Amino acid sequence: MLKHVIAPVRFFSQVPNEIIRHPRLSANAVRLLLWQLSLPDGVHQPLWESAERARIGKRSFTLAKRQLVAEGYLFEWKEQSEGGQWSTTQMVSNVCLTAAQAATARDGLPVVAPPTDAIPAIGEPKARSVGRSQDNTGEKTDHPPTRLAAEVLSRVAEVTLGQVPAPLVERGAQALAALSHTERRLRLTGSEVRALAPLAGEWLLRGATLRDLRDDLTAGLPERVHSAAGLLRDRLLRKMPEVPSFAEQEPLTCVVPRAADMRECQGEHTQPRLFTPVAGERLCPACRQDRAEAAQDASGAIQATLRGAATVRAVLRGGAAG
Repeated sequence: MLKHVIAPVRFFSQVPNEIIRHPRLSANAVRLLLWQLSLPDGVHQPLWESAERARIGKRSFTLAKRQLVAEGYLFEWKEQSEGGQWSTTQMVSNVCLTAAQAATARDGLPVVAPPTDAIPAIGEPKARSVGRSQDNTGEKTDHPPTRLAAEVLSRVAEVTLGQVPAPLVERGAQALAALSHTERRLRLTGSEVRALAPLAGEWLLRGATLRDLRDDLTAGLPERVHSAAGLLRDRLLRKMPEVPSFAEQEPLTCVVPRAADMRECQGEHTQPRLFTPVAGERLCPACRQDRAEAAQDASGAIQATLRGAATVRAVLRGGAAG
């Protein structure tokens, strides 16, 4: 890496590299400490005000303050005056100090001894965790795959993607596309959907439902997914259902007519829904049932309105007769 540095002529602060490269201080803690150290002499700005000006949130400020206290860069003293009023004195340091050294510096006395009680940022020397280095025999050492990797490889060998019917591959692609739209952590591109569609079609060929596919692919997702395509491919291979025992007796081609005859529902759905029509229906059974219930409710409301109108007419006739 190349560096181009121009030393500032004025308005700069000298900061030890130990603070910038400290392994236990967060970025907010380092920024807060550097901000406080960069203030001119005579400026008494409390730490919370520096955090606000540095745009550090309350929770981040609390964590940063706790880290600075633990590492010996921040000290606080609370004192009560004769009138009973409490005041807090804060002091920051560009080196790690102990409580005694910090009190000495607060009183204006020089700190002679270097800080030794604090935990060093670079760590302490430790004994070797292994015995001796491995002898280099010059021969190639084969590392057999683990049990889980061997199971995944065996499943890959069982999957014959070229024999998955095209309708099932299309249904698998639709299921992956719907999953990509509903789960933001599993966003896939068009090429990734096409690459994973044969694996999803193999699931359907082995008897899995769309709900089974969705539940197994979304169960226990981490908070952050770095590669949605890689995670889905791993789960499609590792969790693939076993081949049903009746597969040899029943030809696999019997699935093709059922998949080819499936139709997309024309009702209002957030995701595409496929169903097998019996007599040329355009709506799935759920949508047809909803429409039938709506029609029944509307018919009941009309009948109630008619009965109410008949009652009103009868009352009016009775009033006219009287």
